[in-house]
Amino acid sequence: MAGNGDTDTRGNLPPLSLHVPEPKFRPGDEVDFSHIGVTEPGAQPRPDENCEAGETHPLCNDLIRVLGDDNKAHGPWDPKLDPETLRRMLQTMALTRAFDERMFRGQRQGKTSFYMKCTGEEATSISTAMALADDDMIFPSYRQQGALISRGYPLIEMINQIYSNEGDKLKGRQLPIMYSARDYSFYTISGNLATQVPQAVGFGMASAIKGDTKIAATWVGDGSTAEGDFHAACTFASVYRAPVVINVVNNQWAISSFSGFAGAENATFAARAIGYGIAGLRVDGNDPLACYAAERWAANRARSNAGPTLIEFFSYRAEGHSTSDDPSGYRSAQEREEWPLGDPVMRLKNHLIALGEWDEDGQAKMDLEAAEQVKAANTEAQKLGTLGHGMHQPFETMFEDVYEDVPWHLAEQREQSLREKEIKFGKKDPGEAQ
Repeated sequence: MAGNGDTDTRGNLPPLSLHVPEPKFRPGDEVDFSHIGVTEPGAQPRPDENCEAGETHPLCNDLIRVLGDDNKAHGPWDPKLDPETLRRMLQTMALTRAFDERMFRGQRQGKTSFYMKCTGEEATSISTAMALADDDMIFPSYRQQGALISRGYPLIEMINQIYSNEGDKLKGRQLPIMYSARDYSFYTISGNLATQVPQAVGFGMASAIKGDTKIAATWVGDGSTAEGDFHAACTFASVYRAPVVINVVNNQWAISSFSGFAGAENATFAARAIGYGIAGLRVDGNDPLACYAAERWAANRARSNAGPTLIEFFSYRAEGHSTSDDPSGYRSAQEREEWPLGDPVMRLKNHLIALGEWDEDGQAKMDLEAAEQVKAANTEAQKLGTLGHGMHQPFETMFEDVYEDVPWHLAEQREQSLREKEIKFGKKDPGEAQ
């Protein structure tokens, strides 16, 4: 009998090999997205919102689409939004894109250390946020600035936080773009991946325990679904039928690794729902109407005590992961142009034009107004300083907001620090404008 490690008796077996996922295209490669199953708009059934979870599971391997190549809405998932709502959605997208462009330039000019754009993914946050009630709690990832803008949060407050200036309500304690807006039902963004998912499920469970009517919705990237927090949250959501919508934005890439490292080669992300026995939908993430319809369906389901829904928004990250990333180092430059599902802003604009409710002149005017609105907010924010230049939070605030009452040892440290600061800098704070 062979002992441990003795492979002589296995000479007829091939050696084991480890599979390491590889993206289909690398820098310089020709791009061919023909392997992506782009379904016919309107061909997907729309189950009743209170159906058994299993009835949705075929949709986890489909792709819910509403807008066709003719720029018209098709099928049972058409939310039949009125033109004014569609224009408001388009205006929010234009404003978000203008905001991204201005803040990107601000980072390149040294006004902030970090920024993340959501170009190409606007529908996954704006259309979905509009489908929720205003007091439903949003637990975002770091690319949902569109959701906050759609709720009317002041742009100047967002810029203050990005610039970590005197007006930053978070007092410079959060990485730029990690907003917190309790009054707008927008939970604090965390840089730790996937922590927001169990928080959202917990909020939904607490809301149900209290007999409230508010649900929770959370967003997570495809890469973050590999985190343990994501799977723990899905278990709790399934067991307790938490009133929560779990939105997975599959933009094909994590920081510099493609979605295969999170399991995309083996199953869709929506198919995670099948294993947990919860409702699941897979949606064209660049179709604003499909995004709205799926989120509204899931929100209505949660609010009627039918349980949670996991939605995969199949999209594409058009820009780098952040201002610290150069995607040309790991993916083909052709991918953005060849992406078969198009651009969500252009698709919504063309839909309104097809309805006779919009035109190119109106779009040009909207884009200009959005750019001017962001420019004005940026000018006001800069009066309160930018990162490394100008006014910041008072020196002593580093000792505040951890305890309700400052304990004696922190009080002593604060006084000592203030004395040393005064010796070195005089009465002024070291970050104050000279």
